[in-house]
Amino acid sequence: MSTIAVVGAGPGLGAAVARRFGREGYGVALVARDEARLGALVEDLVTDGVTARGFRADVRRPQELADALAAAAGALGTVEVLQYSPVPHRDFMRPVLDTGHRDLLGPVEFSVYGPVAAVQQVLPGMRKLGRGTILLVNGGTAAVPHPERAGTSVAFAAESAYGRLLHDRLAGEGVHVAQLIIPGAITPGHVRKDPAVLADTLWGLHRDRHGYRHYADDLDG
Repeated sequence: MSTIAVVGAGPGLGAAVARRFGREGYGVALVARDEARLGALVEDLVTDGVTARGFRADVRRPQELADALAAAAGALGTVEVLQYSPVPHRDFMRPVLDTGHRDLLGPVEFSVYGPVAAVQQVLPGMRKLGRGTILLVNGGTAAVPHPERAGTSVAFAAESAYGRLLHDRLAGEGVHVAQLIIPGAITPGHVRKDPAVLADTLWGLHRDRHGYRHYADDLDG
């Protein structure tokens, strides 16, 4: 069975992606901090016929995240698809003139150390398989920095650069790296930003395997 690991899984996008890939026969490893919420989400997915397991980890603790992904591979099989999509904390979004160097630690841990730890854990398995997909999901400040959201603007830019480097380096090895930028909020019922629609988009990025940066909607939308 092929396995997707969704880091930052929740009842919105994470659950929708789990169902979308589950319909394609993937086992789903859900990684998040809230163990109770994970359990409820896994129960709902299993009821819907998806093979799913939950693994608790804080993305700001790199070794904890790596251990969770190792456990996921042990339980479900080699992680062929990694989606990194945790929702940033509100306190990462301070105005730039109110942002000191210590205020950037959390965003960098969240959006740089976390993805690097996750990729380093799953990449050897992907390379051994000769295939894999890494999906980075970011907000609009990854493309256009916002003066009122300095933390995510800085950290998402670094995550974007890391993903682009991976994309260029790994393309020849059958490992595709793509970034989906979702401007604004994920919105149920929205024609392009409904969770199920976004899950279809992410499935398409995995399936079609072309280009690095993609947009779920217009940046001013």
